[in-house]
Formats: sequence, C-alpha cells, structure tokens
Amino acid sequence: MGQWTKAELDEAFRKFWRVGAVGEDWDGWCDLFTEDALYVGHMYGNMHGRENIRKWIVPVMAKYLEIYTGYEWHTVDEERGRVIVYVQNRRDHPSGQGTCDFPGVTILDYAGALMWRQEEDYYSISGRDRAMKAYQEGLRSNPDHPKQGTRRDWGNGPAWTRGTDSYANRPSWR
Repeated sequence: MGQWTKAELDEAFRKFWRVGAVGEDWDGWCDLFTEDALYVGHMYGNMHGRENIRKWIVPVMAKYLEIYTGYEWHTVDEERGRVIVYVQNRRDHPSGQGTCDFPGVTILDYAGALMWRQEEDYYSISGRDRAMKAYQEGLRSNPDHPKQGTRRDWGNGPAWTRGTDSYANRPSWR
C-alpha cells in the first residue's frame, strides 16, 4: 500500500474537481497546489510554482468563459499517490443544440493534506481543432454566445461532477 489511502486521494480529487471544474474558482483551485508545484502543459509549456500557475490559469479561464469540463471518469492509484481523470473540454454549441468537445487526460500527483504537487495535461490536438472550427462556425448564428457562459451538458458522471446551467450561476466554494 502507498503512503496515502484511496479514500484520501479520492477526497482530494473531489475537492480539486469541485473547486476548479464545477466552481470555476481558479484562484481557489491554485491554492490546492503546493507552493513548488509543477504544471506540465504540452501545449502551454511547463509552469513551476503555484503563483506561476495562477498567473497563467486565471486570465486564460476569464478569457474563455464559455469553456467548461465534462467529466467522463477517474481512477485512483494509491501506490503512486496519483489520480488520472478523463474529460471532455466542452463548449455548448452556439445554436443551442449539442456541444463542441475534445477529449483530455489529466494526471495529478498528490502531496498530502488535500494538495497536489503536479498536474500534467494531455488533449487531442486534432479534436481541439475540430471543436474550435465547429464553435467558430456556430458563432455566425449567435455571436454573443461566449458571453452567455452556458453549461448545458456536464456529462453522465456522479452528481458531485456536475455544476449549474451557466458560469454566472456557478457555486461558490469559499
């Protein structure tokens, strides 16, 4: 058995998910990383330290209020102190019908005390390109959609993985 229990890792992950993906409290989400955490972003580059992660994620997520995360599944590896989660990076289609998604995988390395020491993100570049194209084409019929921040499809995960119908109505976790 590893240093941490499956129950502790699962509790830390649920908090991570609820504060970030559901609550979209990106400052609070950053506070779930150790001061010396490493974020490995294969598209954005590596960021060392909680404050550098914060300097990147807060403005990025403020710029793209229409993007949210649909949960698919996660697994806990207590031997390594790791959680792996499979998601859909999602925008509701501006027409009101369906979504523009691309899949991603996140690997989280646990530090203890409900905090993370590393996050590594992978996602489908071709899937992202297709989703971006579909979304951009959909904006012709509803150019104000990005400001609406709708969240119509959180996926089929457990209740704790789902948020509200819009960015404006997101829950507060502070």
